[in-house]
Amino acid sequence: MLKVFGLLMGILVLSACAPTVGSPEWCTQMKQKNKTDWSINEATEYTKNCIF
Repeated sequence: MLKVFGLLMGILVLSACAPTVGSPEWCTQMKQKNKTDWSINEATEYTKNCIF
Protein backbone atom coordinates (compact mmCIF):
# COMPACT_ATOMS: atom_id res chain seq x y z
CA MET A 1 0.00 0.00 0.00
CA LEU A 2 2.86 2.37 0.80
CA LYS A 3 4.44 1.71 -2.60
CA VAL A 4 1.18 2.56 -4.38
CA PHE A 5 0.88 5.79 -2.40
CA GLY A 6 4.49 6.68 -3.24
CA LEU A 7 3.92 5.99 -6.91
CA LEU A 8 0.79 8.16 -6.98
CA MET A 9 2.58 11.00 -5.21
CA GLY A 10 5.48 10.75 -7.65
CA ILE A 11 3.12 11.00 -10.61
CA LEU A 12 1.39 13.99 -9.02
CA VAL A 13 4.68 15.78 -8.44
CA LEU A 14 5.92 15.14 -11.97
CA SER A 15 2.69 16.25 -13.59
CA ALA A 16 2.75 19.50 -11.62
CA CYS A 17 6.08 20.43 -13.22
CA ALA A 18 4.63 21.07 -16.69
CA PRO A 19 4.24 24.77 -17.49
CA THR A 20 0.78 26.19 -18.11
CA VAL A 21 -0.23 26.34 -21.76
CA GLY A 22 0.31 29.85 -23.07
CA SER A 23 2.82 30.88 -20.41
CA PRO A 24 6.24 32.22 -21.47
CA GLU A 25 7.85 29.01 -20.15
CA TRP A 26 5.50 26.92 -22.28
CA CYS A 27 6.30 29.02 -25.38
CA THR A 28 10.02 28.50 -24.78
CA GLN A 29 9.51 24.76 -24.31
CA MET A 30 7.52 24.58 -27.56
CA LYS A 31 10.22 26.50 -29.46
CA GLN A 32 12.71 23.82 -28.41
CA LYS A 33 10.39 20.94 -29.30
CA ASN A 34 10.59 19.49 -32.81
CA LYS A 35 7.76 20.98 -34.90
CA THR A 36 6.85 17.56 -36.31
CA ASP A 37 6.06 16.40 -32.75
CA TRP A 38 3.49 19.16 -32.13
CA SER A 39 -0.17 18.19 -31.95
CA ILE A 40 -2.83 20.27 -33.70
CA ASN A 41 -3.92 21.68 -30.34
CA GLU A 42 -0.35 22.62 -29.41
CA ALA A 43 0.16 24.39 -32.74
CA THR A 44 -3.10 26.29 -32.33
CA GLU A 45 -2.29 27.35 -28.77
CA TYR A 46 1.25 28.33 -29.76
CA THR A 47 -0.11 30.54 -32.54
CA LYS A 48 -2.69 32.18 -30.26
CA ASN A 49 -0.42 32.70 -27.24
CA CYS A 50 3.12 33.00 -28.49
CA ILE A 51 2.87 34.69 -31.89
CA PHE A 52 -0.07 37.08 -31.59
